Amino acid sequence: MTSIADLQVKIFADGADLDGMKEMYANPLIKGFTTNPTLMRKAGVQNYEAFARRVVEEIPDRPISFEVFADEFDEMERQAVDIASWGENVYVKIPVMNTKKQFTGPLIERLSNAGVSLNVTAVMSPEQVKRITDCLAADTPAIISVFAGRIADTGLDPLPLMAEAMKIISAKPKAELIWASPRELLNIFQADSIGCHIITATNDILNKLPTVGKDLDLYSLETVQMFYQDAAAAKYTIQKNAVA
Repeated sequence: MTSIADLQVKIFADGADLDGMKEMYANPLIKGFTTNPTLMRKAGVQNYEAFARRVVEEIPDRPISFEVFADEFDEMERQAVDIASWGENVYVKIPVMNTKKQFTGPLIERLSNAGVSLNVTAVMSPEQVKRITDCLAADTPAIISVFAGRIADTGLDPLPLMAEAMKIISAKPKAELIWASPRELLNIFQADSIGCHIITATNDILNKLPTVGKDLDLYSLETVQMFYQDAAAAKYTIQKNAVA
């Protein structure tokens, strides 16, 4: 297995807890950050803009993605322009479609041509990647977030789909592919194996990084010790059967 030091894929932290984001910012392995309205709501964020601006103040020099939350394209565009103004390191997340299943391609094209760095999100298929790539300006940085973890949840192997997406996105040299919604640390190495530019993961997954390369016999011993210690702490007993 490749060591952490040998990884070429960039690791982004995914979350909306400011303390957790600052913790990951202190880790040189973390090259950027992503979030979304669902994570913000879960973290108890009340004021979207105030939170985002605070994050940019704390993390001024690594890419950060904030998502529009309107459903109509005109309002999406207005929000996108506002969000882009919050910092030079800000990418604006635009969903691949709205809730009416209308492709956001024309909006993506307008914003990208206007120089707005985009993160097109909730992408699930190579066909969507192709349509998005066709809309991107050649000279504007962009990210396409393919939710590989959710693809895997449907029973499909995301690896060949992500490899195909990498070939498609190469048509726009300033565009990068994110392996989004990973389910386990192994996904980082899978993303790296196909040359994927970025993988974004929650702190729960990123906190497992120290286990990479761990001796498996030692890991086995530690697991047995954990079971033993927890059973002792719980004071579990099994009564001996009385001999007839």
